Amino acid sequence: FKMAVVVVGASNTDLTSIVPRLPAPGETILGTKFHMGFGGKGANQCVMAAKLGSPCWMVTKVGNDIFGRDTLQNFSKYNIRTDHVFTTTEAATGVAPIAVDSEGRNSIIVVNGANDLLSVEDIQTAGPAIKSAAVVVCQLEIKPEVSEAALALAAAAGVKTIFNPAPARPTLAPALYTLPTIFCPNETEAAMLTGITVTNPTTAAMAATVLRERGCKTVIVTLGAQGALVHDGTWTHVRTSVVRAVDTSGAGDAFIGALAHYLAAHPDWSLVGMVTKACAISTRTVLLEGTQSSYPAAADLPPDLV
Repeated sequence: FKMAVVVVGASNTDLTSIVPRLPAPGETILGTKFHMGFGGKGANQCVMAAKLGSPCWMVTKVGNDIFGRDTLQNFSKYNIRTDHVFTTTEAATGVAPIAVDSEGRNSIIVVNGANDLLSVEDIQTAGPAIKSAAVVVCQLEIKPEVSEAALALAAAAGVKTIFNPAPARPTLAPALYTLPTIFCPNETEAAMLTGITVTNPTTAAMAATVLRERGCKTVIVTLGAQGALVHDGTWTHVRTSVVRAVDTSGAGDAFIGALAHYLAAHPDWSLVGMVTKACAISTRTVLLEGTQSSYPAAADLPPDLV
């Protein structure tokens, strides 16, 4: 467990259609391609950390259906431990129909299904894994009180945590600001939580300052093509190389998964160094279609990114 990354979160099956443009309400358009893949923010983050070489555990809930069985198989393919992948007969596995246009922009519908049934009791069951991990990662695709329970359990055991308040919601319980070691929203999430429109490093620093006033320890605001803003008392803008994106879905999750891996595997690295490398990993993923399928494996990367 010493170097392990434990991710508590959602598993979805992504149903992706490639379209010339996103349809207007009431409009039917022809897509050019369809593929099925595995997603869910938690699952994506876990797969990214695993592909970089971290031993990983996933804590999630799936339905007793074909998507759920395939999800388990997918985790096993990446050597992710599934001891705490719970199955329910009361809901279907989460699904996410996604449309991606020719500019790489996406529109997504998420039907949470079994993810909504992951419970605080399940977190207690997964307690030994959470308490002995190097890093625990949580998001908001499961019930907020379940993420909070996992963060509290980790914090009490002195385990580092990353909280990704995604998808965006306007209010959070106070503990979700104060518990995590790293609070990591994207620009949309930072804006919704603070009321500050985040469009660049300066406005990101303003939002991060507000989040720190609410009790966040370290704030990292991801800024897409503009990199990331790190604020832990002083702020630093981390740039990333600008590329023509093919498909941005899952890029933010790749950043979080890579950051979790670096925190677990290289705790001696500087945070800005880790964020720089996580940005580089995330940037690589937008050059390929798909979510987890666009994530690079350790073997395909220069040694300094592993």
